Amino acid sequence: MNEEIQLSIIIVTHNSKDFLRKCLKSVFEKIKNLSFEVLVVDNASTDGTFEMLKNEFPQVKAIFSKENLGFAKANNLAIKKAKGKYIFLLNPDTILLDENFEKLIDFIEKNPDVGAVGPKVLNSDLTIQHQCKRSFPTPWNVFCYFLGLAKIFPKSKIFSGYLLTYLDPEKIQEVDSLSGSAMVVKRKVIERVGMMDEDYYLYGDDLDWCYRIKSAGWKVIYFPETKIIHYGGKGGTGRKPYLNIYHFYKSAFIFYRKHLAKKYFFLVNWLVYLGIFLRFLTAVIINFFKKEKTVGSKKP
Repeated sequence: MNEEIQLSIIIVTHNSKDFLRKCLKSVFEKIKNLSFEVLVVDNASTDGTFEMLKNEFPQVKAIFSKENLGFAKANNLAIKKAKGKYIFLLNPDTILLDENFEKLIDFIEKNPDVGAVGPKVLNSDLTIQHQCKRSFPTPWNVFCYFLGLAKIFPKSKIFSGYLLTYLDPEKIQEVDSLSGSAMVVKRKVIERVGMMDEDYYLYGDDLDWCYRIKSAGWKVIYFPETKIIHYGGKGGTGRKPYLNIYHFYKSAFIFYRKHLAKKYFFLVNWLVYLGIFLRFLTAVIINFFKKEKTVGSKKP
């Protein structure tokens, strides 16, 4: 009789061979006392990822795409093939820090009202990435975040509502959304709410998924007793800044229009859309001048 697979770990990668190698090593070293499988979806890498997986990690179930499918579509491809009771989305530019991942699974197992759980996600300097415990980007939350009020008043519940910096980062608690860089979702929840929305190419899919999970009646939980490092932007997404900026703000527009616009007066919605567009233009201009400055500073 085959042993039930408790955890299906899904990693979507694109030209991230070296980070992926470190990530996989940490997975096989740190996850103990759990039956699990690892599925890697390669989004048309050209850096030797295929050979590395074949030679160094033959136990990994590799899926190779001839085109870059984006994050949501690639994850969905693996979810369809996964056999685990729980689906663990993990970025290739991450490292598991401890051997107590089973605590997270034990927690979700003992709480039937919980649909998704995420660990504490750290930067390389071990400071917290607040995106791993967020609220939904309502007009007020976004206004305070982009205006800088959240940074000025990080302990204020009123002004820091998006990244929830006023919450104790060491306490297990319910939040609105987790980070797609590391989140565990129950299979039966996915069967109820559906897989990731493929309208999101690179960003926003985690927010959307958590929104649908909560709307269906399940809790989304931040679980800091399990920790990972997420290097951020090193998973094959940082090489095309303008394209990334475009997808980031497009995802913000899609999420707001899909889930929040119906809750607000149309003038508020148009102000939000205008704000997203202006932030997009600002980001492009800033990136352009940063690039020009870098190029101009190089010696001939």
